[in-house]
Amino acid sequence: MTNPRNISIQDFTYSLPEEKIAKYPLEKRDDSKLLVYNNGAISEDIYKNIANQLPEDSLLLFNNTKVVEARLLFQKPTGGVIEIFCLEPHEKYADITTAMLQKERVLWQCLVGGASKWKSGQVLEKRIQHEGMEIILAASYIEKRTGSYIIELSWTPSSLSFAEVLHFAGAIPLPPYIKREVEEADYERYQTVYAEYDGSVAAPTAGLHFTDSIFEQLEKKNIQKDFVTLHVGAGTFKPVKSETMQEHEMHAEWIDVSKETILNILNNIDSNIIAVGTTSLRTIESLYWMGVKKSGIGSQESEAESSAFLSQWEAYELSAKNVSVKDALESLLNWMTENKMDRLVTKTQILIAPGYHFKIIKGLVTNFHQPQSTLLLLVAALIGKDLTTGEAGWRKIYDHALQNNFRFLSYGDGCLLWAKAD
Repeated sequence: MTNPRNISIQDFTYSLPEEKIAKYPLEKRDDSKLLVYNNGAISEDIYKNIANQLPEDSLLLFNNTKVVEARLLFQKPTGGVIEIFCLEPHEKYADITTAMLQKERVLWQCLVGGASKWKSGQVLEKRIQHEGMEIILAASYIEKRTGSYIIELSWTPSSLSFAEVLHFAGAIPLPPYIKREVEEADYERYQTVYAEYDGSVAAPTAGLHFTDSIFEQLEKKNIQKDFVTLHVGAGTFKPVKSETMQEHEMHAEWIDVSKETILNILNNIDSNIIAVGTTSLRTIESLYWMGVKKSGIGSQESEAESSAFLSQWEAYELSAKNVSVKDALESLLNWMTENKMDRLVTKTQILIAPGYHFKIIKGLVTNFHQPQSTLLLLVAALIGKDLTTGEAGWRKIYDHALQNNFRFLSYGDGCLLWAKAD
């Protein structure tokens, strides 16, 4: 497996006209167009028929994270507005779920719009009326960090959890490229129908196309589905500004995967395992490398009690170990059993780019991504070079999509991509 540190992001750019970016979702989720790519061959369909495009022995893995209303607007007594964008919990909390369930007060890492106008010691206050109840939310500036701030948020009634407070007081954070104000419909449509666990500041957008009707069709064909959780951070929109990937710091995101799901993946490693969304893919591939770490090969014994956290380049550094998928997942499950863990809750910072060798995933359902993004690098790694032209497969796909009226980015259309043959 080749380490992609020296990849130039300039090789992963394309022209994306503004009119190709979907500003709104289609009226029906599953009417979105679906581009299917398999070893150089491109065909078109719609999501409503995706079950017809999948073999019967498939296992689809979805990300069931839920987008939280992470944008909070506070008006100062002078009339100016301070915007607080809640990125992720302070490191004092064990995980996102713990932080979301805090009562009365919580510390959060945030972006702050208008921070220069927020005087030291000034407490911002916001009052919300909800079904006859008055919620008072206060924000205190605690600490400035590189690229963010630590803000203490406190509220009454103190019986409310922070997740409830955000739901009542905040706004859904649409991506920066959807250049319009949030509308009422976004609260439903910028959320998958199976969203369950609060924690994301961006939707796992490949899943936005799926409906109960599609799930019924998958079940009729005996196609399995299962769920992992990766809480999508704002870093998913972070552009690569460095010339090579060596200087780009990949964002770390929380994952939460049950022992039962890992066992299900293990039992289906000879089947077609398909990730719905790049976040699901990053989670599933990370499980393999976490298992390699727990296999004891090249690891210190003291690590057995440590976190399974996977850093940016670790997959490439561990690749020489040649641990089978079966052995890696069994090692991870054994480690969880020894530590009395029903769920694996940790962070992954994995960067998947050309040179990466996929261990578990055979296919990916995903939307069309921004130029020069780590998501585009992931797609390029999965499909490799086009067999008919010898050129980068992603470029053939994106050229086709641009020329055939596909809608791009979060509210746009998507594709089913089969991994290149080894």
